[in-house]
Amino acid sequence: GAPLCILIPNENVRSEDYNPDVPRPSHADYVTRMDSKGYNDYRGGGASSARLTAPIVALSSIVMKALEDKGISIESHIKSLGRVNDRKFDESNLDNDFRILKSKDYPVLNDVENEMKEEVSSYKNASDSIGGTIETCVKGLDAGIGEPWFDSMEGKLSNAMFSIPGIKGIEFGLGFGFKDTPGSIANDEFTYKDSKVVTKTNNNGGINGGISNGMPIIFTVVVRPTASIAKAQNTINLPTKEDDVIEIKGRHDASIVRRALIVVKSLTALTIADLLIEKEGRKALK
Repeated sequence: GAPLCILIPNENVRSEDYNPDVPRPSHADYVTRMDSKGYNDYRGGGASSARLTAPIVALSSIVMKALEDKGISIESHIKSLGRVNDRKFDESNLDNDFRILKSKDYPVLNDVENEMKEEVSSYKNASDSIGGTIETCVKGLDAGIGEPWFDSMEGKLSNAMFSIPGIKGIEFGLGFGFKDTPGSIANDEFTYKDSKVVTKTNNNGGINGGISNGMPIIFTVVVRPTASIAKAQNTINLPTKEDDVIEIKGRHDASIVRRALIVVKSLTALTIADLLIEKEGRKALK
């Protein structure tokens, strides 16, 4: 019953790779400096560092087990990486898709891992980077979880996703595909299956009015290309108030999509757990 404590030492550091006076393009260097009036910790990105996702993943491993004990499971896969696409979740056979992802080191449903690795390598060899998308599925969640308006299921999950460095967009179910889909097709019609209320389609991604409807919750996030690239880029020198050029040194991935995936999955678990507790109190995860 005592509080858990998880210590993750941050020992392998290279503070000399960072210059507080020359902000890196598309990083949080400039905005955190403005926010703190120059007192931000710029080393490794400071408070905006992706290192802060490590305790989130550690904590979620405990929460994810509690959710699984309630019959709720979560999986994510790389839906696209650059020009290489994986297939979507097959909602008619999610158990099989979940087994596939649990058995694979590289989180894809089709055999496209080598193509994705080659795609990343091509950008790495060009001193550049590339982004992609991650699709997440929550199955086993009952209808009635979430709130309308400010604490909606979509709102809570979006809030969590946008806390992850590099996430720049999210869509639920059909998402932006709704724009050119008529209501007669977009609407998820109700029916009974084994005496349980289900919908014939799941275009709304398992959510109506901000509340879970009992269908799998499906959403996709887009991950921007890694901001740190070795190519020369234009920037500014804050002390001299002049334009400058920066060539970022250090250790940087050509794509952070694969790394971001476990963080997306982890924050999904924490968000679902929070919503369950809000609905049912602390007994929800016992």
